[in-house]
Amino acid sequence: EVQLVESGGGLVQPGGSLKLSCAASGFTFRSATMRWVRQAPGKGLEGVSIISPSGFTTYANSVRGRFTISRDIAKNMLYLEMNSLKPEDTAVYYCSNGATRGQGTQVTVSS
Repeated sequence: EVQLVESGGGLVQPGGSLKLSCAASGFTFRSATMRWVRQAPGKGLEGVSIISPSGFTTYANSVRGRFTISRDIAKNMLYLEMNSLKPEDTAVYYCSNGATRGQGTQVTVSS
């Protein structure tokens, strides 16, 4: 059974940082293209970042230069380091292997 479990969300002030984690199991993590997506209140899903099996990364224009995606193959873990957070980054963040996504973790950026 594929499982993706996100953690690390919370409330942070504008300009602050958070690091999200995603524990993956039930599939061949090292061969998977992994994604972070988010859903802001009242909006649809938005792609945030992608990391390929070779480590190639892409970012949405809205987060490029502020967010960093990474993975630990040995631990089957996916990460998203978020810096210089803005109120518009407020959303539920999900990790995904393209077919399944986790339950999400809430990120709220507010003073």
